[in-house]
Amino acid sequence: MLLDASSREGRRDLEALVASGAVGAVHDTIEDQLDELIRSEDPAVAHSTDSRAAARRRICGATPLWQWGTWVFSAWNGRLTHVLPREEFQRVRTDRNRNKIDRAQQRDLRARRIGVVGLSVGSSAAVTLAMEGVGGAFRLADFDTVGLSNLNRLRAGIGDLGVSKAVLAARQMFEIDPYLDIEVCADGLTEDTIGPFFDGVDGTEPLDLLVEECDTVWAKVAAREYARDRGIPVLMDTNDRGLLDVERFDLEPQRPLLHGRTGGSTSADVARMDRGEQLSLLLTMVDEPRLSPVMRDAIGEMGRSLSSWPQLASGVMLGGALVADTARRILLGELIPSGRTYIDLDELIPAIGQQRTAEFARVMEAAR
Repeated sequence: MLLDASSREGRRDLEALVASGAVGAVHDTIEDQLDELIRSEDPAVAHSTDSRAAARRRICGATPLWQWGTWVFSAWNGRLTHVLPREEFQRVRTDRNRNKIDRAQQRDLRARRIGVVGLSVGSSAAVTLAMEGVGGAFRLADFDTVGLSNLNRLRAGIGDLGVSKAVLAARQMFEIDPYLDIEVCADGLTEDTIGPFFDGVDGTEPLDLLVEECDTVWAKVAAREYARDRGIPVLMDTNDRGLLDVERFDLEPQRPLLHGRTGGSTSADVARMDRGEQLSLLLTMVDEPRLSPVMRDAIGEMGRSLSSWPQLASGVMLGGALVADTARRILLGELIPSGRTYIDLDELIPAIGQQRTAEFARVMEAAR
């Protein structure tokens, strides 16, 4: 909930909210934020107390400081926070992005809408996109809730158990930037929800880019069918061997799904497959022969000694970085080609052996 205390209606709503008892804590650092804004406008100026006060008056005018800016109420934790107005907030929050992302590019990125399907691995990508200012509007889809076994890789705590993964990601993104436009599809992608997910409820708010990180084979294929029909680029990270997959349907409208690895199977075909057939297709999609040895060994153990795919937080965080960086470059017009890239840390940072040997210790001591 965003409240503008400079308006009569906003002040009335703010007073009613406080009186309701829903506010558990108030967090107001607006003076510090305003000082950051002043510094960002002209970093070369060393302000005195008087010049800083003059700059504050120039920005805020006659509006009392408590009425200036926006009060943000987060219902999930009861916190009421005072932040800069929208444009000033964006300028300061992304100030350290310069000159890797200039202000014109940041405005361009702010105007983009990104869809993320699958908010387990995808949560790292979604949160990183929000942090970097890549996208101003998001649609998040996941039917699952946070379980205890998710806490090895999800940015979540025990108080989040049972919460929708899509809702959790939205909360984290709003706490980074309360001005984001986020729509949550807590039922995941289905035949009923996939159209509005891509086009908006009224068909006038299409996605600019899709991040696909779901485990459901039907959704993986159906999402790409919709993306190709609409010319939307698709990114996928598997977090095994740092695999990043890029499909530029915006540049190649006839490109085969998943680089032809679906064998021509449509989402309708997948819906008729049994579980074994779907697993076989999924392994083809991710290039089973190129999986890491650990992942290949795990395939035969799932349902026996393993309950699901092995995943680590480090791989998920790496995937979030790969997706966010590539999404930014694509949305800014760089000609990133379709294809697959492996950022395999085991290969890039190889170990000499499995154990620290006496010889290795001597080499390290000599290097010192």
